[in-house]
Amino acid sequence: MKNTIHANLTQRPRRLRVSQAIRDIVCETRVHADQLIQPHFVLDQDSGTLNIPSMPGLDRMGRKELLKQVGKDLGLGIRSVMIFGLPGDAHKDNTGSGAQDAKGCVPNIVRELKNEFGNDLVVMTDVCLCAYTDHGHCGVLKEGHIENDPSLDLLASTALAHADAGADVVAPSDMMDGRIGALRTKLDGNGHEDVAIMSYAVKYASAYYGPFRDAADSAPAAGDRKTYQMDPRNSREAMREATLDEAEGADFLMVKPALAYLDVIAKVRAASDLPLAAYNVSGEYSAVKAVVEKGWLDEASVVSENLHAMVRAGADLIITYHAREALAGAWL
Repeated sequence: MKNTIHANLTQRPRRLRVSQAIRDIVCETRVHADQLIQPHFVLDQDSGTLNIPSMPGLDRMGRKELLKQVGKDLGLGIRSVMIFGLPGDAHKDNTGSGAQDAKGCVPNIVRELKNEFGNDLVVMTDVCLCAYTDHGHCGVLKEGHIENDPSLDLLASTALAHADAGADVVAPSDMMDGRIGALRTKLDGNGHEDVAIMSYAVKYASAYYGPFRDAADSAPAAGDRKTYQMDPRNSREAMREATLDEAEGADFLMVKPALAYLDVIAKVRAASDLPLAAYNVSGEYSAVKAVVEKGWLDEASVVSENLHAMVRAGADLIITYHAREALAGAWL
């Protein structure tokens, strides 16, 4: 009997998969070192390290150790860092006033990073009050309510302290309404027209932030952040947030977290021409570390797959705790 089952197979997609070299030359999505931003938790001290139990492989570092690590990372091709300050309990109060201190932990390390590495390194700083408030919220707390408008000048003054120290990019993560316009006005009015703003435009009230709050000592003492961070059930609202921040003067937009919100990354990418970052957050990082420790997944493969998914969805940049290991191990 004549076999006709495989007749006319002129189109064979598998031809473009027969070797690694062929797969590489036709791949549609590429992740490279310039896209990766390495976050750092900096202690308000000259030297010393504290490990982060919930984020294996990462430490909170004093300025000496951080400078050394950033230098090594530059050798891997990591040219951008995101700085989170850890001021300690002695520098916390109800309004987070320590965040605006020109001699605080973030301005101090920014000055040292720029003195050491100049324009070879893009220094980005997280702008928020949560690590500096005794209640752990991202704005002024009054009778159990986070006050939006009174928080804006504090946030803008924090960004100004970072810009005065030499930050290239300030990144407000608080989710107060109108903060991009407030920061832009404050920066421009003080001679910092060239300092860029990366807006945490689409930041969800996510369960994936737990390890970060451990690392940054920034968990709310009471309540939660659902009145100012976004509802994870919403995506149309993300378009409103991103559009407002772009109109107020944001230079970059960000979606946070990343993996559970790839659809949102794609929607923001379609709606805006601004550079778009995805934040591969602490819970996403620690989940990979935990399952790899069990021997259930291959770390290099799953990290590569996750990072490529973010870029495939539309991210131009990825803030990720995996950056150093991914490049050192040639996982990408």
